[in-house]
Amino acid sequence: MNRWVTCLCVVAVTGVAVVVWSAEPGQPRETRKAAATKLAAKPVALNPQGTVLLDRAGKRLLLKASVCARDRVLEMLCCLKRTKEHESILTIDASAAVVHAGLLALGARQGTPVRHYKEVSPGKLVPDFKPPTGQQIEIYLQWKDKKGTPRRVRAQQWVRRATQRYFSAPLAKLPDGVVLPKEPELVFDVKNKELVWFGTMKPAQRDIFLKLSKDAVFRKAVGRLFGESQPTEMRAHWVFAGSGFIVDMQTKKKKYLAENGNLICVANFPSATLDIAQASSDKGSNLLYEAFIDRIPPVNTEVLIELIPKSPPVGKTSPPPPAKPRGLPR
Repeated sequence: MNRWVTCLCVVAVTGVAVVVWSAEPGQPRETRKAAATKLAAKPVALNPQGTVLLDRAGKRLLLKASVCARDRVLEMLCCLKRTKEHESILTIDASAAVVHAGLLALGARQGTPVRHYKEVSPGKLVPDFKPPTGQQIEIYLQWKDKKGTPRRVRAQQWVRRATQRYFSAPLAKLPDGVVLPKEPELVFDVKNKELVWFGTMKPAQRDIFLKLSKDAVFRKAVGRLFGESQPTEMRAHWVFAGSGFIVDMQTKKKKYLAENGNLICVANFPSATLDIAQASSDKGSNLLYEAFIDRIPPVNTEVLIELIPKSPPVGKTSPPPPAKPRGLPR
């Protein structure tokens, strides 16, 4: 009788074991090859919870997550369970190091995390922003809607630019004779020489302001405030930044930084496993993104995240998702 044994391949970078399968050494070569092909076609769990699966045939890593919030200003798309659910859409019961190891097993190229400062002399830091780097990772989300119909979308469709914040447009001075209304409130900041608006500007509000003057510069500023305040789907892409390590002073063991919860981020963190390749503040008052609530299913909905390392060149448009989701383990 043929039997299978588990072979553990240790990924040196993270110290996490990635499971692969092989036949017993005594079996015929044809049998081993056929069995290996059969197993390679099935996603393999990389952790005891079965929430991280390596799909070599599909060239992707699968994460079994769930919706934890739909109405938040965001620091991340997906966090680790019991960490940062208050600023994430999805949460997963898994180790970030296992996700890192799974991406390496697919051949994804790790880059470098974001850098906000650099040390110019011992103990002296100066601002020096460097965006995260690494291989681009396409992210798709699968779930079933209320009718049980399978859905699949690019993860960017669940994230939009934050609208509940202040927007500004440069303006040297108000046109002669213009008095801004108190309701709706559009403010001219004399000191900073700019028009300031809070929240999403409605078309009717824009039209009220445009009627105040025919001055081209003023009208351009109003148009800019209107455009930038509209809900806009996130356009940035994710990269495999790879987080980093610190040494625990008590145990003297290395600790993977993303275990703090920063798994798939939309705000730049040096500890992120996956981060977006653009400047995105990690400060609460300046967070760039929020959940696109109208597109997100109810809290506790099970969601399958697909992480797909994208082949170069990065600059080309991503291929459209297939019309129907592929059959996947649940």
